[in-house]
Amino acid sequence: MKKSLQDHADRFDEVAGEYDDSQNDTEEYRACVSLVVEHADPDSDDTVVDLGTGTGAIALALADDAGRVVGRDISEGMMERAREKAAEQGIENVEFGEGRFREPNVASADIVVSNFAMHHLSDEEKREAIEVIAELGPRRFVLGDVMFFGEPDPDEPFYSPEVDDPSTVGHLADVMTDAGFSLTAVERVHEQVGVLVAERSPE
Repeated sequence: MKKSLQDHADRFDEVAGEYDDSQNDTEEYRACVSLVVEHADPDSDDTVVDLGTGTGAIALALADDAGRVVGRDISEGMMERAREKAAEQGIENVEFGEGRFREPNVASADIVVSNFAMHHLSDEEKREAIEVIAELGPRRFVLGDVMFFGEPDPDEPFYSPEVDDPSTVGHLADVMTDAGFSLTAVERVHEQVGVLVAERSPE
């Protein structure tokens, strides 16, 4: 991780009010949101955990179909905006609280999702995070994020070296497999943006 968790939390606290507008201006971000929601596909009795939930775009979109949605983030400012949106929309089966990839503060999950958050972790930190996710026992893990399908180009808008540390698709696939998942779908949104779907391997 190129910055500390507190650095990232402070940065997102500062932009929480404008975050939705800035992200929704990006076609690739909107595409990832749609794909993550589509592939998560929860049942009515599922608990879905959304790690790096931000202002709750994914969590709130899944609430209608899931039994319960738990959003976790390091930025209280972002989560406060998520809570406001949930209240505005009358959504009552979603809760937001402090948590991080390697300490999600949740006991278990049927489905885990994450969108545009894990790229702040180093390769080794991503491995640790996905191992923790696997320990939650989900049957499915859906990751939308900045990731490299080819050679990284720092001139592209999705890669900011001072704060981002994206992995290759190959590294993420290897880590998911090592953690006991099988990669079942790879959605390439952009040369540096994609969605990976991992299912629990049969025992």
